[in-house]
Amino acid sequence: METITFDDFLKVEIRVGRVVSAVVFKEARKPAYVLQVDFGAEIGVKKSSAQITALYQPDELIGKLVVGVVNFPRKQVGPLMSECLVTGFHNEQGDVALCVPDRVVPLGTRLL
Repeated sequence: METITFDDFLKVEIRVGRVVSAVVFKEARKPAYVLQVDFGAEIGVKKSSAQITALYQPDELIGKLVVGVVNFPRKQVGPLMSECLVTGFHNEQGDVALCVPDRVVPLGTRLL
């Protein structure tokens, strides 16, 4: 495993956001949703493609707090320009479980 410095870690903007929209990403090669995530007044709403269809339905994602990286460059995913990376972990079956805070915190709060 490669080690990094604390300064390297601080370069990654990992923030809390709230899912405000979740729709099936029909054009995706692998099953995915297009999420719109509100990261608060400073950052705003960002779009992301998320391959989380095995464990989540779109309606249960609305209002859910998630953890996302907001300072990666935008990435073209088919017809979607993804603006953030919503984080998660693979379970034993390879399905993605979202990384979420276990308490309510203000939108845009940074992981430290």
